[in-house]
Amino acid sequence: MERSGWQFSDDRGQLSTAGRTPSKVTAYIRAGATLWDHGLTPHAVFGSLHDGAAIDPAKAGSLPQGTVRYLGAGGSLDLDTLLGGGPDLVVAVSYGGGQVYGLDPDTAKHLEEQVPVVVIDVGQTHTLHGIRSRFDALARSLGARGDGEQQELLDAAHHRLRAAADIPSGPEVLALSPAGPDQVHLARPGAWPELRALTEHGVSMVRPPDGAGANWATVSWAEAAALNPGIVLADVRSNATPLDELRGNDEWLRLTDAARVLPWNPEAPDSARSHTRFFASVAQALEATAAE
Repeated sequence: MERSGWQFSDDRGQLSTAGRTPSKVTAYIRAGATLWDHGLTPHAVFGSLHDGAAIDPAKAGSLPQGTVRYLGAGGSLDLDTLLGGGPDLVVAVSYGGGQVYGLDPDTAKHLEEQVPVVVIDVGQTHTLHGIRSRFDALARSLGARGDGEQQELLDAAHHRLRAAADIPSGPEVLALSPAGPDQVHLARPGAWPELRALTEHGVSMVRPPDGAGANWATVSWAEAAALNPGIVLADVRSNATPLDELRGNDEWLRLTDAARVLPWNPEAPDSARSHTRFFASVAQALEATAAE
């Protein structure tokens, strides 16, 4: 029997269906920015408990902020707010266990009683390629067309990164999130799909000291500087301390005197376009360091 309408099975194994392809999508900001990169314009986006009343420009990616409505984040995300404007689909993310990230569990439960909710797992048990593929599949189900040229650019970025990482005695890369003048969160590379992808391409990643924290090791700036990385990926989301505020920090200056600093968004869009930019930026930094 031929099926009609729209359906998509999400990363919880839950099948969402609709009589026609959804066209009014509300999404977590990372998911909304990903859909935009596929040529789909979300109706509205929302943030997480880490976000504020204004949209985080780092997380927004290329989203046209004057066109796509931002619903807010945290306590402002009640059911009425999320259902405002009458979305016919909500796209959310999870970091494991199927829990909808950024929403109160009770709000998420009642939301699913009103509108189909698709959840894509972006947690550490998945590869960057795997996450991107799931968003690709969702975007195609919503009417997006494939972009062969962008795939070619991504393939070229992969090759460039591998070649740059193959340079003998290349620099080590440290990913971090500034947490004020006294401490910094150092990313554990195995916990982040994009950092694992760098390792898989041959990039040498700095591994923080063992201890508490599954995703981050929280240390002093002096301890971070002592790791002596050649390249620093610095979290530029709005919940991280702005880099400008660290200009008077002697240990930050010592760290960056010997390292190139690249902006890093741990919640970047999961699209070929976004991943191409990420791989190309790291490759360029590796090449520049080797040329010195």
